[in-house]
Amino acid sequence: MTKKELHQLCTTPDWRWGTAEGAELHTLLLGLTTTFREKIQWLEEAETFLLQLRAAREKAARKPKRKSKPAVTRARHGRR
Repeated sequence: MTKKELHQLCTTPDWRWGTAEGAELHTLLLGLTTTFREKIQWLEEAETFLLQLRAAREKAARKPKRKSKPAVTRARHGRR
């Protein structure tokens, strides 16, 4: 497989990427074509994103829940 074919395979979206085997193959191909520095950068970005999600989840858990007011019901009386 030439470099051009490999690059095209890695960058051209394909329906097979939606299958387990296709996703695994795509991940392996990306691993072969990325540098160590790019992998480290990706991991740092993923960690930052994870920390932001965790902070948002903790903030939502600390926030007091609003109590909903019961709907005001009016009893119907006969016409006067």
